[in-house]
Amino acid sequence: MDAATRAQFGSAYVHLDTACYGLLPAPATDASHLLLRELGAHRVMGAGPFEDLDACRRSFARIAGVPTGRVALGSAVSVSVGLVASALPAGAEVLCAEGEFISLTNPFAVRPDLKVRTVPLADLAASVRPGTDLVAVSSVQSGTGRLADLAAVRAAARSHDARTLVDTTQECGWRSVRAADFDVTVCSAHKWLLCPRGVSFLTVSEEAQEWILPRHACWMAGADPLGPPADAVQLSRDARRYDQSVPALPYVAGRHSLELIAELGVERVGRHNIALADRFRAGAVRLGFEPTPAPGSAIVLVPGAAHAVGHLRRAGITATDRGGLRCSFHLYNTEEHVDRALNVLEESSARAT
Repeated sequence: MDAATRAQFGSAYVHLDTACYGLLPAPATDASHLLLRELGAHRVMGAGPFEDLDACRRSFARIAGVPTGRVALGSAVSVSVGLVASALPAGAEVLCAEGEFISLTNPFAVRPDLKVRTVPLADLAASVRPGTDLVAVSSVQSGTGRLADLAAVRAAARSHDARTLVDTTQECGWRSVRAADFDVTVCSAHKWLLCPRGVSFLTVSEEAQEWILPRHACWMAGADPLGPPADAVQLSRDARRYDQSVPALPYVAGRHSLELIAELGVERVGRHNIALADRFRAGAVRLGFEPTPAPGSAIVLVPGAAHAVGHLRRAGITATDRGGLRCSFHLYNTEEHVDRALNVLEESSARAT
């Protein structure tokens, strides 16, 4: 990635943990500071944050490959998944992959009248059967970086009249997303989309809009949110009817992060990220480790190397223990960062023996 892009991130440490949270570019932090000062001085002018909300919706639609009218704004993935869970009839079967992130599975698990079935990720498409009502899966697994075969899942679901829900949180921002291929997608933007926590997106197909009830229909979901209060009961005709009453500050900052990703292009970002991840995988193998197979992923899990997490942090490098050392690479990382992490991994492994 070019130096001008990296210069927007002033971190004093090496951040290899985007799968947990992404760094904010300077324009995003500047925008949030400006809004706070304006709020403190009681002088938010014009349409204020609503312009930023609309800009975020447009940028995400561009990144996700859907019309703007198919995007709803939220603050958390679990709330959007809860909408889907509440729309399923009693006795419905929900098929998920083993080891899924709990924000995707818990909204179904807390309904005792639903049948939640889990299978290995590799068996997901083959496990769709007559009577399966919904397949819910992350396009990229948070813990391991493994990529779901979404084309196979989509085909299997269609052949059995099952609906599809895809969590694109660990994909959107570095890998091309085809949200229009699925009934519903959800995405938390505080990871690869570099937004503050509190920015989340929901895409709903026209068909799905017929069976998902906007149970938290707030004033922002109205056909004219800024119109007379009496008109609030008239919901938007498109996916905006699922808008949550979102906090303004994360979206004011997030607008700049989303515009950066959209302008760079996820294909370009993805090539950069995957090249760094492949470099790290190869280095880990040279050191005697066996990374979890996840070809084409920007997330690398190295079982047996969790001992290195603390050593990395003391060396100014952030990573995570997810049943092993998990490193994830994004546009602000460089080959030098990869090599520094590998050097620390080698040194910490030598101390552990």
